[in-house]
Amino acid sequence: MKFNHIGIPTKGYFEEEIPLPHLHMTVSDHKNNPFGIQWQRYDEGAPYPEIVKTVAHVAFEVDDLAEALKDQKVIIKPNSPIDGLTVAFIEVNGAPVELMEVDRTICKEDI
Repeated sequence: MKFNHIGIPTKGYFEEEIPLPHLHMTVSDHKNNPFGIQWQRYDEGAPYPEIVKTVAHVAFEVDDLAEALKDQKVIIKPNSPIDGLTVAFIEVNGAPVELMEVDRTICKEDI
């Protein structure tokens, strides 16, 4: 696993917001700081578990998402928010954890 970012939910506004209407959320750029801090504001009625919308999560890149999800409590099933990226969320010790599998031959974003 390789650390990617920490997502911190907020109800407030933050600088340089990046709206993601297809995901029902707004984020900041986690690449604009050396620690991967990303602010996240969820739209009202966003289709995510309350724990994801209210508790900070850490995100890790994994080589094999299916393998990484074995024997884990999955709270958001694997999905592809953009081409070349598949993500899922698990709950570990009461906290959400995002696992990301990136195919850099397809993914055009700087994940």
